[in-house]
Amino acid sequence: MNAKIEKSDTEWRDQLTPEQYAICRCSATERAFSGKYWDHHETGTYHCAACRAELFGSGAKYDSGSGWPSYYEPLSREAVTEHFDETHGMRRIEVRCARCDSHLGHVFPDGPRPTGLRYCINSAALEFEAGTSAQE
Repeated sequence: MNAKIEKSDTEWRDQLTPEQYAICRCSATERAFSGKYWDHHETGTYHCAACRAELFGSGAKYDSGSGWPSYYEPLSREAVTEHFDETHGMRRIEVRCARCDSHLGHVFPDGPRPTGLRYCINSAALEFEAGTSAQE
């Protein structure tokens, strides 16, 4: 894992698109079925849009029917952090990039085997790099 990245709000605004900033830094959520990766099937690795840390491999991606890219596990347990989220009258577990603390989405206990987890991630929080995934 690379060193923790910390930037000012101005630096994040300059680096990210308005949509990426709203999601990664302000915990917004894109509309279901609107992101560029919800129906994406290439082989490769999904990186954090803010810091390029490797987060998920295409081998763990599956169609959850939710309208967001879904994965049953991150590339490593160290790639993401999990935090209780009680906003919007719900109790959920928020997923953030461990390297830069960007909001990615949420994890739910209704995924497929082998983990039973569904990492439901915003496309705008991701960048894709084609090639071989560590999870293939």
